[in-house]
Amino acid sequence: MELSYLYRRANALKPMRAKPVKQETLVRISLLLALLVSLPRNLYLYNTISAGNLDFSGIWLADFIFRVAFLFGFSWTVLYLNANLAYTRVTLHPLWRYSALIVLNVALMVLTLFLWEWLHSFLMENELTHEDIGFLRFRYAILLLVLFFIARILRLQRDQQASLLINEKLKRENLKNELASLKTQVNPHFLFNSLNTLASLVRDNEEATNFVNKLSRMYRYILQSGESDLVTLEEEIKFLQNYIYLIKTRYRDRFEVDLAIAPDLYSATIPPLALQLLVENAVKHNEISETHPLRVRIYSEGDTLYVENPIHQRTSMPEQTGFGLANLRKRFAIIKKADIAISRVNDTFRVALPLKARSV
Repeated sequence: MELSYLYRRANALKPMRAKPVKQETLVRISLLLALLVSLPRNLYLYNTISAGNLDFSGIWLADFIFRVAFLFGFSWTVLYLNANLAYTRVTLHPLWRYSALIVLNVALMVLTLFLWEWLHSFLMENELTHEDIGFLRFRYAILLLVLFFIARILRLQRDQQASLLINEKLKRENLKNELASLKTQVNPHFLFNSLNTLASLVRDNEEATNFVNKLSRMYRYILQSGESDLVTLEEEIKFLQNYIYLIKTRYRDRFEVDLAIAPDLYSATIPPLALQLLVENAVKHNEISETHPLRVRIYSEGDTLYVENPIHQRTSMPEQTGFGLANLRKRFAIIKKADIAISRVNDTFRVALPLKARSV
């Protein structure tokens, strides 16, 4: 399978944005609030008309429709902005998101009040008093606060539902993985006893002995790391150096891995076998020869780790599933709450591994 296919497949599996709250929910809540907020005014008008102090002549009905329509439109807009739009269309740091939401909500209320007063004076015969305008602004300010908290509750409920679905899916996947592991499990004691026996048989050959010892350390690391979701970068690099030794045994000076990582990052955590998978991908999908030696660079910039290699694609490729990079992306998204970045520019394949979790 071509490297470009792996690149396209991995990018197609990027984490999705937050799920929107259903429109029916927003409409129902908006209509209910519009009716409740306008109820005192409508009861007052109704009592006034019933007492004969006000000529009905359609004024009450027009006022009722006008107020309910405005309250409904305002309520729906605020709910949609704070429960859906700010989370499904925009990706911002939480501090910037909340700051922008406060500004937008206040601006929306000011614009609504301006339109309300202008349309009321244009459509209705009776003029608004200063007391009416003050009460109107107070009512919309209180309604805005209520809507903001309702929107936040709706957003949290939607995120919780999505989280429950993801957790349920992960449980099913874990059960499948455990079943597959049981079917293919190799007894560790048998494996290490066999490696020790092999090392004793080739003890006179220093290179073969080193190879078996490195292989034994690799398997031990794989078994131990399977019990944890994260390991330190220092542990991962020690394991990678054993893997590099095995590959160099085959390709000699046609294969190199250059490490340039800031010392303060060695205590950062990373999913186990992440670096080995990327180096293995480079070995699998590229020609390694005297004319095209493979040089893999692993270096850091800030809090991000980069793994890159030049692309000299093999003419004959073994059949691959393309799940390696997709699996790595999923592990980073679930465990580190971060997204890896995969790029292919100027005949260079690069994967960026963020060592810090993203802000949510």
